[in-house]
Amino acid sequence: MPRLIVHALLHRLIYWLVFVAVACASGTSLVAHALPVFARQTGQNCVACHAGGQFPELTPYGRLFKMTGYTIGTRQTIPLAVMGVASLTKSASPTDDTAFAKDAVALFQTGSIFLAGKITDNIGVFAQATYNNYDNQNPASGKWQGKWTSDNIDLRYADRFIDINRDLIVGLDVNNNPSVADPWNTAPAWLQYVPTGFGVTGPDASPIVAQLGAQVAGVGAYAFWNRTLYAELAGYQTANGAWSFLSQGVNHADQVKLRGINPYLRLALSHEWGPHNAMVGLFAFNADVYPDNLNPVGPTNRYRDRGIDAQYQYLLDPHTVTVQFSAIRETSGNGDVTGTATNASNTLRQLRLKGSYIYRAKYGASLSRFSTTGSSDATLYPDVGANPDTRGWIPEVFWTPVQNVRIGAQYFAFDRFHGATKNYDGNGRNPRDNNTFFLYAWGAY
Repeated sequence: MPRLIVHALLHRLIYWLVFVAVACASGTSLVAHALPVFARQTGQNCVACHAGGQFPELTPYGRLFKMTGYTIGTRQTIPLAVMGVASLTKSASPTDDTAFAKDAVALFQTGSIFLAGKITDNIGVFAQATYNNYDNQNPASGKWQGKWTSDNIDLRYADRFIDINRDLIVGLDVNNNPSVADPWNTAPAWLQYVPTGFGVTGPDASPIVAQLGAQVAGVGAYAFWNRTLYAELAGYQTANGAWSFLSQGVNHADQVKLRGINPYLRLALSHEWGPHNAMVGLFAFNADVYPDNLNPVGPTNRYRDRGIDAQYQYLLDPHTVTVQFSAIRETSGNGDVTGTATNASNTLRQLRLKGSYIYRAKYGASLSRFSTTGSSDATLYPDVGANPDTRGWIPEVFWTPVQNVRIGAQYFAFDRFHGATKNYDGNGRNPRDNNTFFLYAWGAY
């Protein structure tokens, strides 16, 4: 009985939040300002919340803004924003695969609409709906089709208790992606923050915690004590039924089905001194997944993700430096399920490293290292030749000519692909044949 009461109250809270947000968005005419919605709300320049002005890497102030429920500042009459990405990709050696179907073609890649900002003094929202212009190909005509999806959604209630001896932020959170509520950009939901180009071939295997965006519903509580200790505990279930608004655009057959409530725990230690700030953290996520999305009954596959991460920032005009580290280890097992993997148990490891420098919030460069390794399993990884081992580098340069417009170029350089340094497919194709140049223009208002 208590559990039914809790579920009823949570559902009432969600619908109330959505009702209030929609009500806010249906007010009087939009007042024109030159900054995105959060900047319009706070009256701050983008560099106040984002390191070097680069969305979505957060500064200490930006993290406080997020943890206090997006409520700092004045509520906007219509809290809306838009974002779009135009891109061009060029592969070293494209094939007939759909991944290279638009190679060397300039295109409008994606667009997003945001409902974001302060609802009340304690309630705020960040809700993103994204249109992918090249989501899939029509099997009959071969033409590409676009689709809208519920992207990152984050609804919060937060309060802050501050005096001469303490600073405590506490909050409740509802979201549709494990780790999207995290205020640091080393979390799986935020680590690859530049839109990946259409036609960029990358690691095909990833931990379950990074696969559930727009497919699940999570309710959690968090606290940030004396700007030092952060703790978050949440539970996730399949976003269907009353929670289906969090998974719009995901086909029922493609939606991962979870059994019951799946726990997520996050802990982090943070410290600020002068222009420096640093964080070291860890997370744990347990997921029990039904092997058949269309028949979510019976035994499940068990996934246990454990991660450690760290971040350092130096923020002193005109210089911005950020260094990030993330390592995730996943163990998975069939349990009583047969046919979903060749091995009774498997291990997957994901490593991400990144360093970036930005000058005058205008000119920047970064270098990233990615590495995915793990057990070879022909059933679990049929698309990667049974071996998920893929590694490489991503150098990037970017320019912000005006606030809210970013132009950048990346190069994806692979030194290992599907477990091999050469001839990974048995037909003479080498990892470097997948090297890809990615040029993008990214704007928001």
